[in-house]
Amino acid sequence: MNMGANENLIERVKELSCLYEISSLFQSQDHQDPQIILEKITHVLKKAWRHPNAAYVEINALKHHLKTDEIPVNTVHQSCDISLFKKRAGEIKVHYPIPQFQSSDFLEEEQKLLNKVAHEVSIFLEKIEQQKKEEWLQRSAQRNDRLAILGEITAGIAHELNTPLGNMLGFAEFIEEKTTDPSIKRDSKKIIDAAIFSREVVKKLMFFACEMPQNREHINIKPVVEQALSLLGQNFKKAEVSVKLIAKEDIEAQIDSIQLTQVLFNLLINAIYASPTNSKITCSLTQDEKNIYITIADQGKGIPDKYAKKVFDPFFTTKPVGEGSGLGLSVVHGIIKSHKGSITFSKNKPKGTVFKISIPKHHY
Repeated sequence: MNMGANENLIERVKELSCLYEISSLFQSQDHQDPQIILEKITHVLKKAWRHPNAAYVEINALKHHLKTDEIPVNTVHQSCDISLFKKRAGEIKVHYPIPQFQSSDFLEEEQKLLNKVAHEVSIFLEKIEQQKKEEWLQRSAQRNDRLAILGEITAGIAHELNTPLGNMLGFAEFIEEKTTDPSIKRDSKKIIDAAIFSREVVKKLMFFACEMPQNREHINIKPVVEQALSLLGQNFKKAEVSVKLIAKEDIEAQIDSIQLTQVLFNLLINAIYASPTNSKITCSLTQDEKNIYITIADQGKGIPDKYAKKVFDPFFTTKPVGEGSGLGLSVVHGIIKSHKGSITFSKNKPKGTVFKISIPKHHY
């Protein structure tokens, strides 16, 4: 459809106003949520089209899904892709309803405008994602620094506590063995139990601080996993929880088998603790050319989002006092890190948690 000179001028002014408004929105990005900015962009675009009262605008990119109004089922539209780091990440569409409008009602200049806006939105979202990545890296670096300092402190504490704890345990066992007084025997037993618990905490501190010696050898991983599951057989039985191992092939890697067993014990005991009766824990073992992967999935309540960033922090635990030291997952994290690997967790479906370990097959 042809336009007169006056109408043509009006459309050009609308396009320039649109670009100016959107540019102003991007400049205010430090003060607003991306969702709010993108929502405002949809309304700015709507005003820029030839028939604004009949136009529907939608933006779909990443987790953002916005539209000016409920879009009719049958429409004609103009669209342009939104790209993030050279990959398609969504699109912007401007719709007119059918049969009132046809594709010919769109202007070529409007498509050019849409292309410009999509390009600017792409740049805007790339900056947001880059900022998120930089913030994550900064937090990760800060956390590693804190862990390194804490590791040095805990290593010293562990060494200092080992000797007095050994003496306490030895004398308490001697008293329990020699006394015939029931009350003294009972009290000695309490001291022994407390000393053993404290010694286990010290051992975990030493694991966390990477003070335990490593003996990495090329081993078959499957028997180590099978042995860990076998040793915890009574724990599974008592909790009325079943376990399934998925390992289709023998997988070899250069790993300290004792430390790997420590990792498996910690993760499996946590999974058992979180699992309701008559549920199942699945342990799977896979590999690719460079890494082995161990996943442990339970069907418990899952990890609340508010605790997600604290899971691997030393001394953090959701267990009642006396039931956990808060060092189990820190130990796991430390051992995996010392093997140049990684450990992550995600939500299991429909419920529960999945921990995934990745360890390089070879240590160079």
